[in-house]
Amino acid sequence: MHLIVGLGNIGEKYELTRHNVGFMVIDEMTKNLSTTNINKSNFHSTLLKSGYNLYSKPTTYMNNSGQAVFAIKEYYKLDLENIIVIHDDLDLPFGAVKFKIGGGHGGHNGLRSCDAHMGQDYIRIRIGIGKPQNKSDVANYVLDNFSKEELNKLKDIIPHTIDAINALIKGEELTVVKSKFTLK
Repeated sequence: MHLIVGLGNIGEKYELTRHNVGFMVIDEMTKNLSTTNINKSNFHSTLLKSGYNLYSKPTTYMNNSGQAVFAIKEYYKLDLENIIVIHDDLDLPFGAVKFKIGGGHGGHNGLRSCDAHMGQDYIRIRIGIGKPQNKSDVANYVLDNFSKEELNKLKDIIPHTIDAINALIKGEELTVVKSKFTLK
């Protein structure tokens, strides 16, 4: 069983923001799957099950994502290597997709929360959103909507990311997935 988590913020006003690219991947990934909605209040998550896999969009807002991921991890007794977290990354150019296990949070509050609740050794899929010109604009930048041009490019990036996730779920080694699916 794998837990695939998209990080983001709940609510219509955040739907197309850069910080919600993880939610966008989960939405696209699950739209054609036969799913069951799992409602447990302590999961703090929109949680869908399809086959042996779980798909989560934490409802805790970004800064407390780890609370939701940890609750699901513990309930289903999942190993960290079976948890895949998809998130936006300011340190990567827009459209880059990279994969890793562990590492620091790089100032990303969703990752900081996940790390604090369960450690760092889960699979991370980093989707580049670029950086604002002025460092003091980071909070506004991640909460701004993607431009129309960026949304158009995401129509290719998101399915590419889903292909990588499916390869991981099917048992491909992370090193193989990195070589096949990394976008720079």
